[in-house]
Amino acid sequence: MFQYTVRRLLDLVFVLLGVSILVFLMVRFIPGDAVAIMLGANTDITPERVDALRRQIGLDLPVYEQYWNWLTGALRGDLGTSIWTGTPVGQEILARLPATFEITLLALVLALLLSFPLGVLAARARGTGGDVVVRVIAIVGLTLPSFWVGVLLLYFFSIYLPRWPAIGYVPFGEDPLGNLARVALPTVAVSLPMVAGLTRILRSSLLEVLSSDYVRTARAKGVSERVMLYKHALRNAMIPMITVIGVQLGYLLSGVVVIEQVFAIPGVGRLMVGAINERNYPLLQGVVLVVTGVFVVVNLLVDLAYAWIDPRVEYS
Repeated sequence: MFQYTVRRLLDLVFVLLGVSILVFLMVRFIPGDAVAIMLGANTDITPERVDALRRQIGLDLPVYEQYWNWLTGALRGDLGTSIWTGTPVGQEILARLPATFEITLLALVLALLLSFPLGVLAARARGTGGDVVVRVIAIVGLTLPSFWVGVLLLYFFSIYLPRWPAIGYVPFGEDPLGNLARVALPTVAVSLPMVAGLTRILRSSLLEVLSSDYVRTARAKGVSERVMLYKHALRNAMIPMITVIGVQLGYLLSGVVVIEQVFAIPGVGRLMVGAINERNYPLLQGVVLVVTGVFVVVNLLVDLAYAWIDPRVEYS
């Protein structure tokens, strides 16, 4: 297990290095000039002022030198300074992370709480009406975009529950009930596609395990269906589930980016959209790198959990 962990950590380093290069180059390909956008429609714009501002924010240097300065700073924990506000990028990101992480984690918990009983129900009731209902719900959940579900929820609550605080965000420490009320709708909207996906995966995995030889042997020996399902079959069915959960977390983060616009939540998603509109290169690079880093680390933890459940993975 130790050697497997070391190999995965080395892979993580190379992945993050490649991601940093892609992020840096893709940000530079966004149409528009950051200096021109910062100066706006100012009538006092002169070539001298443009050159001075370009030197001030480091855009006059060669691209490789800009990347090296940014990479070495990021390794020291310095993601640069926001062009527009002059505050450290890391400080701005940390101020927005709690809202994004809260919705992501709540959506994950809600998805797991709903998908496990639905998946087990569909597998145990295979071919019956209950199985058909669960599969239809899963298909509908997969086809509905989270932002559209969020808009529908806003429309419904604005008509039937107008006093519900559906817009904005309040930190949990300031107002716990207000915080939960405001994150409830975006959490439901983001988690719905994940509930559908995990339910289908768990149903398929359980059906495969329940038709295996050792399950038939256990039944022949008189093992009860409940013990066989929850003690033996469910653990083996969890292996593909863990992999899918790691991938789905990435989709959750991307879904939260859109949902934050719908519900006016001041999270990392809104920060990234604002950085794109402003051509705020340091801020945009920092946000994308942090979000990507979180996704990569989560997948590393998923791989380690996979190896813990199935030791054969270590030798593959």
